Amino acid sequence: MKFVAFERNLQGTGASRRLRGAGKTPGIVYGAGKAPQNIEVDHNALYHAMRKEAFHSSILDMEINGQVEQVLLRDFQKHPFKPLVLHVDFQRVDATTRIRKKVPLHFINEAESQAVKLDKCIINHVVTELEIECLAQQLPEFLTVDLSGAVKGQTIHVNDLKLDSHIKVLTHGRKNPTIATVVEPVEEVIVAAPTTAEPAKGKKKK
Repeated sequence: MKFVAFERNLQGTGASRRLRGAGKTPGIVYGAGKAPQNIEVDHNALYHAMRKEAFHSSILDMEINGQVEQVLLRDFQKHPFKPLVLHVDFQRVDATTRIRKKVPLHFINEAESQAVKLDKCIINHVVTELEIECLAQQLPEFLTVDLSGAVKGQTIHVNDLKLDSHIKVLTHGRKNPTIATVVEPVEEVIVAAPTTAEPAKGKKKK
């Protein structure tokens, strides 16, 4: 994905407030052995780009001063309740940059698995993203979790994922964390309400 940024010369709270009032978002780009550079980005273009998953988990082409640099979105600040991006941080990357970044999980073929198709189980997605380490140029937009072989009672772990050799999943001390679980269907038992016997009718007096 590509976006356009501009140099930002004015700094400070007041300058940032005026930028936001003009429909711009202040930011910074750093890394790759270069000095940090203050930038500004068109807010609407940035806001809509950030709604796309790939903007958060892939290398971006940032055009600034007529030159294109490869960057990663590293951090951003949003308004507590308004649809506004208040600040954004990017990291420059090159062929030698090794990074750690969270990437989303895409679960596929769930409906085709024996667990769902035949045994009517439900597959519970325990996590929706994983933090990985790799070269920036080898960063995947997402990791695929193929559930076609899922069976009743199974627990799917990190070690069950088929990953390229250059990708390392960071588990932060946890041994082989759970990715998904196959939950068996719960049988619904309908219990009839107890019937109340009608009281015996008394004999009519003559």
